[in-house]
Amino acid sequence: ILGQKLSITSRKPQTTRHKIVGIDSREKSQAVFVDTPGMHKKEVRAINKMMNRAAHSALRDVNLVLFVVDAQKWTQNDELVLEKLKNAEMPVILVINKLDTFENKNEALPLIRERAKLMNFAEIVPVSALRGANLDHLRDTIEKYLPYQPPLYSLDQITDRSERFLASEIIREKIMRQLGEELPYDLTVQIESFKTEEAAVNEKTGRLKPPCTYIDATIFVERQGQKAI
Repeated sequence: ILGQKLSITSRKPQTTRHKIVGIDSREKSQAVFVDTPGMHKKEVRAINKMMNRAAHSALRDVNLVLFVVDAQKWTQNDELVLEKLKNAEMPVILVINKLDTFENKNEALPLIRERAKLMNFAEIVPVSALRGANLDHLRDTIEKYLPYQPPLYSLDQITDRSERFLASEIIREKIMRQLGEELPYDLTVQIESFKTEEAAVNEKTGRLKPPCTYIDATIFVERQGQKAI
């Protein structure tokens, strides 16, 4: 929707830990998206409890909810979120993702009709985030529910998060994607330094050195034995 990556993804559940704000400024509107951690039924661990609280608190501060579900599966956590949303005071749009997994879009119609019975959704919008299918329609649908008020952010801003934070999340994503079987999902990345150098001419060679960003990060894992990985 925003045209670039903000929130990280992986096959592991509960990849998102923090509320991530994304800003979509259009000609006549500005939508502020809050990507929350997913709610989980088993919240024994402290980090799971923290993520559940973050998701709950976000529901109190928004005008509209996008309930994003996988077209190919329905989980216990989806059911948990659904029960919470049945008491929501704001409109809820059901966004059915992975439309691209159907060879023919008409094959998704029975699924859409079945999901429509779950609760009184304001709208149901099937999309493919991977292919970008139907995302413009989703943006138009969201626009109908936005309150009339001045923009909350400058028109060229796309998030309220710093570059350091985004860098730490991207590093965490790459670790989880490459070493997901060996390392737990609740590892932590801390940025120690973040330095950007502008393009400059090398005095010795006369060649133009392109701009470059240097990042030093510390990766924290649960156990001593995982450091070698």
